[in-house]
Amino acid sequence: MTRYIIISIISGILFALMDGFINGNPFAAKLFEIYKPIARSSLNIPAGMIIDLLYGFAMAGIFLLLYNSLPGATGLAKGASYAVLIWFFRVAMQAMGSWMMFRISEGAVVYSMLAGFGEMLALGILYGLTLKPPM
Repeated sequence: MTRYIIISIISGILFALMDGFINGNPFAAKLFEIYKPIARSSLNIPAGMIIDLLYGFAMAGIFLLLYNSLPGATGLAKGASYAVLIWFFRVAMQAMGSWMMFRISEGAVVYSMLAGFGEMLALGILYGLTLKPPM
């Protein structure tokens, strides 16, 4: 249980850092200019950190629940397959939905999908290398 709590906190912090880097760089700002009219003028960083920490706990917990059902013989392989699964449901579906609903460029969609895949892969590898359900 202690390992789960520590890894959940670490993954929540990583989530926040990666989200900040992915969405806060000049390249992303240019791609996502279309959202400027509806975007907030300032970010609530404490609320964002709390949400990312909650995501870390949820994603680590779901990984543990799915562990025995994930393909792969090693924790690393299970982490990578979990990354693909969460990438599809969290990133790909959101990116495709945004593309269908808003006039965003294909470049923004591709960037979101690739950057999100890297983010989910990093978290999946972290979980795969550090978490295993109790026997």
